[in-house]
Amino acid sequence: MPKFVTIQYGDPAGYDRTLQSVRDAAHEQDERLRSEGALIGRAGTPVQVPNPDAPGVKTQEGAFMSSDLPIAGFAVIEAADLGDAIDKISHVPCAVAHGVVEVWPLK
Repeated sequence: MPKFVTIQYGDPAGYDRTLQSVRDAAHEQDERLRSEGALIGRAGTPVQVPNPDAPGVKTQEGAFMSSDLPIAGFAVIEAADLGDAIDKISHVPCAVAHGVVEVWPLK
């Protein structure tokens, strides 16, 4: 079955203003995805790893990309196709709590 990486963006303010019943249903969707074998996790502090021309690894803290909302988490899910992946991910906390989720097909 095809795999998809999701990047979930959201913040506490959006989460807090979402109805508790909607949040509860979204967390139940996360649990369904986990039961299907999805790897789901919250985002920690990122570290950039540039190594141009491979002379040696140097790192720097912080995200490479920026967004209006912080990255809240990631998931790797399986779905029949992109439409199925979108359907599955459209009910997770970041999607319903005033955030957004990107879905990236793995090729």
